[in-house]
Amino acid sequence: QVQLVESGGGSVQPGGSLRLSCAASGSIFNIFVMGWYRQPPGKQRELVATITTSVTAAYADSVKGRFTISRDNGKNTVYLQMSSLKPEDTAVYYCNARSIFGGKLNDYWGQGTQVTVSS
Repeated sequence: QVQLVESGGGSVQPGGSLRLSCAASGSIFNIFVMGWYRQPPGKQRELVATITTSVTAAYADSVKGRFTISRDNGKNTVYLQMSSLKPEDTAVYYCNARSIFGGKLNDYWGQGTQVTVSS
């Protein structure tokens, strides 16, 4: 089992910045990719960014150039630096970890953290 604890959400004005953190614990040695997803009000959950153990990052088109995903392996933590925030970035942000063990793919989720962008 993997436990994910997110922090860093909050309210910010358009154009502002926030940094989200996701600390992983438990059976983390089988994790091969971590990422951030978000669920805007009334919409489905969508991918924001992912980062592999080899530090290869990928982003949704809507956040490219504004968001940066990174990881600190020593702290087992993944970050999402969000800049130039827009009202449409308002959502609950979820951390995800994906692992393979015994040939089985496992998805783990954090509890979610609210990000609100509003003037």
